[in-house]
Amino acid sequence: MKNVTDINITSKTLLPSPLELCGEITKSEAAEQFVADSREAINRIIFGDDRRLLVVVGPCSIHDLEAGREYARKLAELSKKVSDRILPVMRVYFEKPRTTVGWKGLIMDPKLDGTSDIPEGLRIARRFLREVIEMGVPTATELLDPITPQYIADLVCWSAIGARTTESQTHRQMASGLSMPLGFKNGTDGGLDVAINAIKAASQPQTFLGVDNEGRANALTTSGNPSCHIVLRGGSKGPNYGADDVAQAREQLEAAGLTPAIMTDCNHANSGKDPSKQPAIFEEIVRQSLTDPSVIGAMVESNLNHGSQTFPQPVEDLEYGVSITDACIDWATTEAMLLKAHADLAPLFS
Repeated sequence: MKNVTDINITSKTLLPSPLELCGEITKSEAAEQFVADSREAINRIIFGDDRRLLVVVGPCSIHDLEAGREYARKLAELSKKVSDRILPVMRVYFEKPRTTVGWKGLIMDPKLDGTSDIPEGLRIARRFLREVIEMGVPTATELLDPITPQYIADLVCWSAIGARTTESQTHRQMASGLSMPLGFKNGTDGGLDVAINAIKAASQPQTFLGVDNEGRANALTTSGNPSCHIVLRGGSKGPNYGADDVAQAREQLEAAGLTPAIMTDCNHANSGKDPSKQPAIFEEIVRQSLTDPSVIGAMVESNLNHGSQTFPQPVEDLEYGVSITDACIDWATTEAMLLKAHADLAPLFS
């Protein structure tokens, strides 16, 4: 008889259940309280109860844990200087979407060698998120695989659904059950409808296939996630961070009966992936926020050092603190940007 099952599967690796991994890599009560407090603070900004600017800032992706730790330490120190007017949240991105092929992030390939040791990747991700939380820095990540949140979501303060997956029913359903505030990016063409529809879908109760914390297949039913907002990231037709673009987004959100809460991505199609344009875009977002309460924040791709480097290449040849995915601005530029923004935001808090 001709085989019709798993004909293209070459191997299987059993994962620990989420319950087992979370029991192996536990969090303290203080860390749990910090996550809860950070989520609540972000929520207050989204819904206009806190006029601070929410800034999701950090590496495009985490590939070097020591460089990531150094970045987190620097951000923790900077946060002390700006936290009365800005809430910095560190990008701790472990999953990278790919149009065709390429490195898919530290969870999928933690050794950066194509061996795809996912059990170890999940352990590394959970430990690193815990470290950042323990430094007093809120965490942000993009959730790409719908199973991943069971392993790490309790250590995530804000999450994103990317432009490639905002239209995905699977990701909208997943978002409806997540416990943290979440931003949906506009589509790759720059259109807002897919993100607006995603927010509406994710805010409603959903029932879908998933796994529980014991790793068993379940039909999961959610109450809906009320803490979703839009992220403007530009598109194939150009950037959408200008005041007119933001006004249009605000009008479309209000017409859909949604809270007009708008974050703007300073990189990607808004910058044409030229990191040197990010400071000017960020300055424009700060300017808008002074008069428009719907402008709640910005995303910035930033690393210890400027630019990006080719990957794959031998790990020992990689330059320290330089992105292996999208190009980033360096730390000195990031620090100057946030300190200037802190000064510029003074009129809101006088």
